[in-house]
Amino acid sequence: MSVYALIGGAWALFLGIALMMLGNGLQGTLLGLRATIEHFGTSTTGVVMAGYYLGFLGGSTLVPRFLARVGHIRVYAALASLASAAVLLHAVFVDPIAWFLFRIVTGISYAGLYVVVESWINDRATNRTRGTLLSIYMVISIGGMAASQLLLNVADPRGYDLFILSSVLVSVALVPIALSATRAPDFEAPERLGPHAIYKISPLGVMGCLLTGVAYGGFFGMGAVYASAIGMSVAQVSYFMAMMLIGATLLQWPIGALSDRFDRRRVITVVTFAAAGFALLAIPASRFSNTALLMVIFLLGGTSMPLYSLTLAHTNDFLKPHQMVAASSSLVMVQGIGLSFGPLIAAGLMDLIGPSGMLVGVAGGHAAIGLFALYRMTQRAARPLDEQRSYTVTPPRTTPVAVAAALRDNRDRDLARLSSR
Repeated sequence: MSVYALIGGAWALFLGIALMMLGNGLQGTLLGLRATIEHFGTSTTGVVMAGYYLGFLGGSTLVPRFLARVGHIRVYAALASLASAAVLLHAVFVDPIAWFLFRIVTGISYAGLYVVVESWINDRATNRTRGTLLSIYMVISIGGMAASQLLLNVADPRGYDLFILSSVLVSVALVPIALSATRAPDFEAPERLGPHAIYKISPLGVMGCLLTGVAYGGFFGMGAVYASAIGMSVAQVSYFMAMMLIGATLLQWPIGALSDRFDRRRVITVVTFAAAGFALLAIPASRFSNTALLMVIFLLGGTSMPLYSLTLAHTNDFLKPHQMVAASSSLVMVQGIGLSFGPLIAAGLMDLIGPSGMLVGVAGGHAAIGLFALYRMTQRAARPLDEQRSYTVTPPRTTPVAVAAALRDNRDRDLARLSSR
């Protein structure tokens, strides 16, 4: 089946996802800028931004329980309405405690929205099309987030307009899915394989998920605060955040292809040390010129954001087929814990050493992955290349549904490869 046919058969889902990502991406960066304008303080802002990831972590676990009771469309409608209202409440009650609570509600809402759309995508996929659908989903998700940063230039972040725009985008995202004739999927929550059990199977996979969460949470939670603190205008902040995501979109597949051809631990080590280097290089680049900084951030995004997919693929190399779906919830939970701590760590370092502390925290998270990968190479022999699972692109912010689908796609492609020999 062609890519055009796949998109045509799921256009409502993909349009809804695109609108949802535009609203969510705009809101996240807008709040970082507005918190700086309102003089919340770096540490306070870090706590506020961590609220989203705490809510997302809880929502990924709680929302699936409601799907079997009331159905996908009702859950999607309720959570989209809640997310839309939460955006507007930020503009009405400009208070750190209120914002922290609203961010938790937003995180829960978006976790549920992603569960719904990822369940729909997974239900529409076959063994032959699952990887392609996941790739389209990844491009729309990260592309929508990148485009959303440019919406910061539509109005002054000091006013209400951008909050209203974000709320409208989230509300309108409900329309194509609610009016679609697509059958709602059957949903079954995956069985659980605990983090401790997965760590015994793949220590690097678990630590990689945790530390990529720390790095991503630090950058996306505090990136706008950093950019504003070094004197960037609103337009420049939007480009700064967008370049991270553009780099991720363009370099995911080349890096993934390399990981299928070489020892995946070596690829993880090289890529994560490169990301750490680019994060540190961004500090002097910011003093040289904004153009130089944007170029470095592009490379940081390109090397940093594929790491989540790489660690999932590495974990999958050591999972048995019946363990793959059961592992998905725990891997998402581990990354969610890292995401929750990321803004707090970045904010603490910014208070300690200045705005560049955000980049130091991002570099530290990546360097820790590389060092742990080097240690693991001394503890276990490399997996033979013909036994490595295939790489599947997975959005760095996702739910157990998408992770389970990616792991299934790995398994299906490997079975097809073996049967063709």
